[in-house]
Order: sequence, then structure tokens, then C-alpha cells
Amino acid sequence: MFSSSSWFLHPIRVRYQETDQMKVVFHGNYVTWFEIGRTEWIRNAGYNYKLIEEQGLLLPVIDLQCRYLLPARYDDTLVVCTRVVECSPVRVAFDSQIRRVSIEDFHAAELKDSELLPGELLVEGGTKHVWVNTEWKPARINKVMPELFELLRTK
Repeated sequence: MFSSSSWFLHPIRVRYQETDQMKVVFHGNYVTWFEIGRTEWIRNAGYNYKLIEEQGLLLPVIDLQCRYLLPARYDDTLVVCTRVVECSPVRVAFDSQIRRVSIEDFHAAELKDSELLPGELLVEGGTKHVWVNTEWKPARINKVMPELFELLRTK
């Protein structure tokens, strides 16, 4: 059964162009991976950003937290772990983790909800968002897409 508070895992392999001169992943890529995690979380829940935007809703980031513990390197197998931690009719917040995993856990990570996360924690953080309409005015998701609001609130 789907629960928004469960971790959703999405595998990513570090590509060469994501590394810097120090041969580690450039710090800004982790923020991109947080976004990929949110996008894939929504897709796994049966929606996608295109559909949400067609309903006139946008979801800009209003806060970003990111704590770097260990570097990822070229060709590492990682999982992006994402879950909803807070939801109201006008705001939503996600927790994110980037974890280095074995190749076996990497292949097992697709479409898996979990409470116990595999591998070694590299980066943790999260994002906070506010729902707005196409004029960038606050919007209430419970009015525009009540079924998505209920899904986000499922604990």
C-alpha cells in the first residue's frame, strides 16, 4: 500500500560529467537529484508534473536544506530517497537522501517503498514548496486537485 511518508527509492549512477576537477560529484548535482527524486516520487504515486501543471498548479521551491557528509564519485551506484514529511493545502515538504549502494541494492531499488534505507548516507536534506497558480498567486491544492492532496496527506 502506498504511503506518502514511506521512502521512495530511485536509482542513479554517477556520470562522468557530474564530477569536478577533484574527481567527486559537483555539489550542485545533489540538488538536481533531489528534484529527480521528487519527480519520480510523484510519478510513482500515479501523477506527473505535466498533468499537475496542466491543471494550473506550479510548485516552486521556497526552502532548500542540504548537508554533505561524504562525496560520491564517478560510476558510483546511488539511490535517491524521497518522502513527504509535511503537507497542507498550500505547502508541501520533502525529505531527501542520497545513498551509495551496492550494485545488488541499486538494481533492487527501482519502485521500492521502504522504511529501512540501504547503503551509506552521503547527503541529506530536503525542500519546501508552495502551491501557486500560473500567475504565481497562492493556490490551494485541495481545491484544484483534491485527490492529489489526499494522496500527499496519506500517512
